Amino acid sequence: MAKSSNPDRHQRRDRRQREPSEFAEATLSVDRVTRVVKGGRRMRFRAIVVVGNKKGKVGLGTGKANEVQAAVGKATKDARRNMIRVPLVKGTIPHEVEVKFKAAKLRLIPASEGTGVIAGGALRIVLEHAGVKNVLSKRYGTGNKLVNAQASIIALQRLHSVDRQGRTVETPEPAPAKPTAEQGEMPAVRVVSSKDVTQEGTLKG
Repeated sequence: MAKSSNPDRHQRRDRRQREPSEFAEATLSVDRVTRVVKGGRRMRFRAIVVVGNKKGKVGLGTGKANEVQAAVGKATKDARRNMIRVPLVKGTIPHEVEVKFKAAKLRLIPASEGTGVIAGGALRIVLEHAGVKNVLSKRYGTGNKLVNAQASIIALQRLHSVDRQGRTVETPEPAPAKPTAEQGEMPAVRVVSSKDVTQEGTLKG
């Protein structure tokens, strides 16, 4: 049996696997989808995964593969790549927001301490993984989990931070910079007449 040149390598690998992850994962659904091709139908699995640290970061991802485990793995990687930051104020959202996406329509309203997450389905999972502890919500339209989850992410993206006085804080747009001579600024134009020109064709003074 061949010995490894680095005997501590396996111990370090096991230590990394035992370390708890900062992000929590939840699989919304695993559906079997088919695609019609020239030779017949091609069957695959589509997974929808929500990833979040429950402290203001959440992401949604989808993945397709021939096996369920591979599809979930792809969806998890996609969710980690597409994470967003959610502004939270004392465990709730800073202001009311309403979103319409495809056939889904969502409305989120801030709630006081002790209310809990009044939501269901995909919206509840997204809010919980984002770290929202108190919120009121209403869902209209479709019951499709993927569409509702996408609408939830869009609603959270439209939230703005709020200062101590309760005013929405928006990032001011920078003022346009004034052009300089190096950037092609036009020099000042001087109006002259025939009296200001000598017989040799040069300016007087």
